[in-house]
Amino acid sequence: MKRTTRTLLPLLSAFLLTACAGTNTNPQETPVTEPPESVSADTSFDAENLHFNTVPLLAIETENQAGNVLDFVTKPVAEHVSEQIASWTPNYKIPPAPYSERCTVTLTDKDETTQLLCAAADVKVRGNWTTNYPKKPLRIKFDEKQSMLGLNDGNAFRNWLLLACYKDASLLRDKTALQAARELLGPDGLYAADAEFVEVTINGEYWGLYLLTEMQQVNPDRVDITEPEADYAGTDIGYFLEFDGYFYNEDPLHQFHVEYADNAPLTPYDGEGGSGKTITCLPEKMFDRKKDVGFTIKSDIYSQQQHDFIAAYVDNVYRVMYAAAYEDTAYRISADGQKLVADPSMTPQEAVEAVVNVQSLADMYIISELTCDADIYWSSFFMSADFGAEGDHRLTFQAPWDFDSGLGNKDRCADGKGFYAGNIVPDVDGNTYTTVNPWLAVLMYEDWYQAIIRETWTKAYDNGVFAHAAETLAADKSAYADAFVRNEERWGVSTKDDSVASELSPAAKYCKNQAVSANQFADWLNARIEFMNEHWHA
Repeated sequence: MKRTTRTLLPLLSAFLLTACAGTNTNPQETPVTEPPESVSADTSFDAENLHFNTVPLLAIETENQAGNVLDFVTKPVAEHVSEQIASWTPNYKIPPAPYSERCTVTLTDKDETTQLLCAAADVKVRGNWTTNYPKKPLRIKFDEKQSMLGLNDGNAFRNWLLLACYKDASLLRDKTALQAARELLGPDGLYAADAEFVEVTINGEYWGLYLLTEMQQVNPDRVDITEPEADYAGTDIGYFLEFDGYFYNEDPLHQFHVEYADNAPLTPYDGEGGSGKTITCLPEKMFDRKKDVGFTIKSDIYSQQQHDFIAAYVDNVYRVMYAAAYEDTAYRISADGQKLVADPSMTPQEAVEAVVNVQSLADMYIISELTCDADIYWSSFFMSADFGAEGDHRLTFQAPWDFDSGLGNKDRCADGKGFYAGNIVPDVDGNTYTTVNPWLAVLMYEDWYQAIIRETWTKAYDNGVFAHAAETLAADKSAYADAFVRNEERWGVSTKDDSVASELSPAAKYCKNQAVSANQFADWLNARIEFMNEHWHA
């Protein structure tokens, strides 16, 4: 960055330290509509560097001003990730696990309106493998609920995230995918996170361009399911779940395993009737190199009874789906969620629709097929079930997440063509084993389910959902061009980082900077939309 920026950032930091020391951070008591006087439109970070009319500015100031305080955003790596690295790296020194620092957060919108002034919060590194990158994603947990840039219709929450988007040299994949997901899922009453770019400073030091977005959590304005009172042990609550290869890192109460109809084989959806192949999602024998995948319970539960109930229910829901698709048999689940009972009074389709929000599954299939994320079989695939008084008890798929490995970045449907979400997919390394996401694959050859997908795609396409995603991507390339350059000056480009470049598709790997990567992404997205439209448009 230029010297002007480096001079002004410490001045802003000094101002914020002084201002925050005596500021009441309750937004209801101290509404702020004007920016700090020392940060004026005439002098704010130099017109060629950080200027408010381009990108909102989020300034983090730590209460602790020790010389090494920034270690909390530079050194931590998720414990399970560092343990994996240590297993194959001689003399690897285990870094600290993510930890919080007390901070204040000031958020200034691009129109120079200060939305937050010195709001108290805990800030820490968050994520899985992304915590091993030099630019790390962060979680902000405010003391009081805060609205951020009008995201999620202006609703206020304590928890917000800053995605680093380091692996994605274009920096645009997560934002584009979340926008498309929100426009597709929203009309069906399903949650997808909202997001907007911000430039971040930490203790006056420029920290780069981040994607401010929402946390995957139960909340009436996020994943809206019944929340239990503390220590409530009954099963008539909501459950928020992640299909998760990292499930083993959770405490026993918050993880479980599904047998997937005794690991019965699935026909991959490849556009060719499966090409005579079958695939399972779990290891088939001892010493199978395929890794196990389970479930993490992301919502609050307080009893073994709750754990056992939802574990059995999810296992049985899949059995209902498999029996309908592969055995042409209808089952219902007993009232306690523990048993399957054959029910000849229902069709197989009706049996599935009784326990699955099939529209939500079709929505999630479309987003997953559109984005071709390399982790589709492994993690960041969410669902919920609500057994509260107002819940409908059906397994509902929502909260799509984590797209930095998708959309043409990794070598998955690298030319934008081919079927992916319900098909055989390689592991994230691409050379150890093949597997499948069973939830996306199991119903794919049911005519009635394909009809729902086709109707959903056609309506969304004709309403401009996918065109809007492509148009916004094109607009963002231009609107944030200066910020992209500043971020690249701070962090470089990930295609030149060997630990990232080795994972990328040939087209993505050779993008020398953000602008070239954004063009590559745009070309891929247009090709992907065209491919899907040829197959799914009615």
